[in-house]
Amino acid sequence: MLCILPKPLLISVFRRQCGKGTLRPLHTTALCEAARKGTREKARKKKVKVEVKKVGFIPHNQRDKKIDLQRQNKHVDDSWKQVSTDNCYVGKYYRWPVYTVAEAIQCHRETHHPTMYNEPNARLMVDVELNMKAEKSTKYVDNFQRVVLVPHKYDHGEERRILVFTKGNDEIEKAREAGGTLVGGVELIKDVTEGGLLLADYQYIIAHTNILPELVALRGLLKRRFPNPKSETLGVNLSEMIRRFADGISYAAAKDEHQQDFGLVKSCVGTLNMDSQHLEENLIHLLKDINTMRPKREGRFITRVLLKSPPSSEQLKIDPFVYVPELYTKPDARKSAASDRTEEEDDSDEEAAAKKVAAN
Repeated sequence: MLCILPKPLLISVFRRQCGKGTLRPLHTTALCEAARKGTREKARKKKVKVEVKKVGFIPHNQRDKKIDLQRQNKHVDDSWKQVSTDNCYVGKYYRWPVYTVAEAIQCHRETHHPTMYNEPNARLMVDVELNMKAEKSTKYVDNFQRVVLVPHKYDHGEERRILVFTKGNDEIEKAREAGGTLVGGVELIKDVTEGGLLLADYQYIIAHTNILPELVALRGLLKRRFPNPKSETLGVNLSEMIRRFADGISYAAAKDEHQQDFGLVKSCVGTLNMDSQHLEENLIHLLKDINTMRPKREGRFITRVLLKSPPSSEQLKIDPFVYVPELYTKPDARKSAASDRTEEEDDSDEEAAAKKVAAN
C-alpha cells in the first residue's frame, strides 16, 4: 500500500537518516560509474611527466630540411648597381660585365691554355636560369626534359642506344643508316612481350606512325616512354628523329626545391677546340628550343645565361636576348584576322584572273 507523507514529516525522516549515516546514494547506475572511471584515467594521464629528449648539436647541413629558414632569392638582379669605370673593382659592388659569346669563349680558351689549366679540349657548359611562373601567379611551369638537334655535333661522353619500331623494308633500312641501334617491326614487339629484349638497355625509344596500332600492346611496359608526338619520339621522319637523339643536346629544366619560381638548365654546347661560330650556333639552337616552353604571360622567361668551362670556376654572363625575344608578345587577334582576309582576297583575285585567262 502506497503511503504519501506530508512534506514536514518527510524532511524530518531525511534528517534522521543523515544523522545515523544510513543515507545511500540515489543514482548508482553503470553509466555513471563508467563516466567516473574515464575521468579518473584522464586525470592520471595528465599527471604523467613528458620526458624531453636532449638533442646534441647538429651541423647546419644535417638538420631537418623542413625547418623554415629565410633563404636568399636566387633570381639575381644587379641592374640597380653601378657600372665600373675601370678593369679593377670589387665584383659584389658593381654589375656583372656582359660579354658576347665569342669574347666569353676566347676568355675560357685563355684560362685553359697549357700555361694555366692545360685543358684545351674542355667542355663549354651553359647555365640558363628561368622564371618558372606560369600564367596564373599561383601556378608554376612543370619540369621538362628535351633533346634539341644542333647543327654541329660533338662527343657527348655518354652512350645513347636507340630502339626503333617501324614497318617496311625501306623504312627499316633508312633507320639503320641513320644510326638506330636496333631497328625492327612486329617481330621486335613480340621479343619485348616475351621477355627476350630488355627495354632498360635503351636510352631512347622511337617509332614510325605506321606501326602504332601494333605498338599499343607495349603501352603497359613502356608507360611514360611510350612514343608520342609531344616528346618527338613518334613521327614520319625517322632519320631526323634518330639524329636528334643520337647527336643532339639533352637537357632538363628543374625547379628549385625551396623556390618554385626559379628553374635551372645545365647543359653542354661543345668543346673549346671547336670553332667559335659552331659553338655559338649550337648555343642559339639550345636557347630557341628552351624558349618554346615559355608560358603565355608577361615578363621574362629566360632571366640569365652564364658560360662556364670546368675545371675553371669562372662564370661569364652573356646577353641571350640577342637570339631570343626578351618579353612575351600577345598575338593581336584583329591583325591576324585582317591578314587572313587579305590572303583570302588575294587568293580570290588570283582565281578570278586564272578563270579569265582560261576563258580567253
